[in-house]
Amino acid sequence: VIPLSTNSLYQNSFTSGTLLSSLSRGGHTSAAVVLGFILVLGVLGNFLLLLVFSRFPGLRTPANLLLINISVSDMLVCLFGTPLSLAASVRGRWLTGTYGCRWYGFCNALFGIVSLVSLSLLSFERYTALLGGSQLNSVQDRRARLAVAVSWFYSLVWTLPPLLGWSSYGPEGPGTICSVQWQQRSLAARSYVACLFVFCLLLPLLLMVFCYGKILLAVRDKTRFSLTVIMKRRLTPLIIVLFTITGYLLCWIPYGVVAMLASFEEPGVVPPAATLVPSLLAKTSTVLNPVICGLLNNQFSRCFLHMISCSAEDSTSSDGVWSSRGIWPQNMQIKEQNTEPATLPSRDHHGRQWEQVQMDDNET
Repeated sequence: VIPLSTNSLYQNSFTSGTLLSSLSRGGHTSAAVVLGFILVLGVLGNFLLLLVFSRFPGLRTPANLLLINISVSDMLVCLFGTPLSLAASVRGRWLTGTYGCRWYGFCNALFGIVSLVSLSLLSFERYTALLGGSQLNSVQDRRARLAVAVSWFYSLVWTLPPLLGWSSYGPEGPGTICSVQWQQRSLAARSYVACLFVFCLLLPLLLMVFCYGKILLAVRDKTRFSLTVIMKRRLTPLIIVLFTITGYLLCWIPYGVVAMLASFEEPGVVPPAATLVPSLLAKTSTVLNPVICGLLNNQFSRCFLHMISCSAEDSTSSDGVWSSRGIWPQNMQIKEQNTEPATLPSRDHHGRQWEQVQMDDNET
């Protein structure tokens, strides 16, 4: 962290491109390699995830709208933020000046908070859907769309203030990344960092712990009796969501802790180079979503494999492995709700006719 007495010199050196980074050439190269992998895997993985959702309507359940929202925000981080830090790491200094730094800091904060808030709203949706009884699909759909809108509005509320004078966006760590100015010692800057930590990291975490704690207690009570096949099947979506949340928290909590230390501890307690590691760890969250869906969810992975196979045989040999319930069912009751069937493309690229496949709920 840069001491207050040298902060102005640090800013001037940064914007003029003459800042001498505390990171070695090898360190910059390593960071560039990691960012390159994050960029490629994040763009490719989230693009494929969104493509599968667009091709199979049966996967687009109300709850999955929040998953789509997370993928969109992760994709935007990869497109509008990661390339700037990658180029800076390759050259060993920031390349796009003050305005580019502000843009980078704002985009990363905006899209990152959208993902975190969407995860907390997803936990609340699971809590109300699994424990609150049956609801009409139209009600669930409106609630999911409202949750998506809330995630973006809430994120804007907390990421616009640094552009308007409450704290600011600027260089972080070795000078190849930008974010909120954690090292500033003014009352306004510290109050913003504290609010950001409480309302954009701690509060979503507490909501997730509460909702999933209630769900797990309900599941534990049900296991005292014999579980039906459908009840057992409904545990898998919960495991997928828990893996997603655990991964995101492992990525973001170290960054939040370092930011608080940089803001409220003595100057120099967190060396500039040391802030790079949690920053890179936070950026890896953009890769988690498609990996977890692809590895843990049979419905999604089989739809993906069918999509890339472009084979008529694949559409008739799966014995109904796709599910019209998408990745997460809407409740834990035995009786299933009617939803729109997922339909495979009617023709392949050779013009051969494919049969429409009705997804069922026989497996996950």
